[in-house]
Amino acid sequence: MKKVFVAISSGIDSTVALKILAKEYNVTAVFMRLYDIADERRAKEIADFFNVPFLVFDFRKEFKEKIINRFIKDLKAGNTPNPCVLCNRDIKFNLFYKEAKKRGADLIATGHYVKKKGEFLYKAKDEKKDQSYFLWGLTKEQVKNSLFPLGDFRKEDIRKQVKIKTGKESQEVCFDFSELLESKKGKILDENNNVLGKHQGVWFYTIGQRKGIELPQGPFFVFKKDVKNNILYVTKNKELLLKKEVKFKKTNWFVLKEFPFQASAKIRYRAKEALCTVYKNKAIFKEGQSAVTSGQSIVFYKNKKLIGGGIIYE
Repeated sequence: MKKVFVAISSGIDSTVALKILAKEYNVTAVFMRLYDIADERRAKEIADFFNVPFLVFDFRKEFKEKIINRFIKDLKAGNTPNPCVLCNRDIKFNLFYKEAKKRGADLIATGHYVKKKGEFLYKAKDEKKDQSYFLWGLTKEQVKNSLFPLGDFRKEDIRKQVKIKTGKESQEVCFDFSELLESKKGKILDENNNVLGKHQGVWFYTIGQRKGIELPQGPFFVFKKDVKNNILYVTKNKELLLKKEVKFKKTNWFVLKEFPFQASAKIRYRAKEALCTVYKNKAIFKEGQSAVTSGQSIVFYKNKKLIGGGIIYE
């Protein structure tokens, strides 16, 4: 029987993943110390409930160096990075797997909503919960050595499977970065360079943001940032947020194709997929995409199959 180390956060998704896999594999529950370790005790209780071994891998140092510090550096450069993409690539499917393998594991598993076929990933049955967007940076080898037991389930079905109290649901950003950034007041300008007010630092804002812009006669949306001069540009005109051409870099392709090719793509996790023509380092969409943001991921699909992705830049 193969030995599987299951990453467990204490949340309902990883708990059900553990329950499912325990029926056909020799499983060990593993809690990764990354930033907030408040749920470690709950994770141990869940492992005990299913009568499986429990281990703790302490990756706090690596998480700070590889994820938090890089995240802050990117924010200060004016980007809006997605730390979950980096965490999955560098921590959960890299360090976790290497440490698991050292301790005798054949495979690792997580509670991600995604389907796997061989060395390829596909969108989950529950497309509202699908998390393939966050996994475009994985290698085929990492996919091959991983299990994703929740890919064929809907969230409402998952909730019915647990008879033990679980911890809080995981969040997209699992650490408080606001306390790691200093305030630096600057001007808020409109598209005609009229001064409308002041902000506390351009790195606290992202393209398309509406919330937190306390200006009269709004709503206003962020459409540009000048990091060098600490200027935030806002507008009431949503047309200024639309772009058809999206440039990207640092690509990872699961499926190699000749450029250009047709695909659908998402420019952020909650965005709708849209048709585009994909070139080596840019995508041209048929319709303008709102709030294209440097630092976010653009992820490509073909018939629900994850083709690859890259980091958006301007």
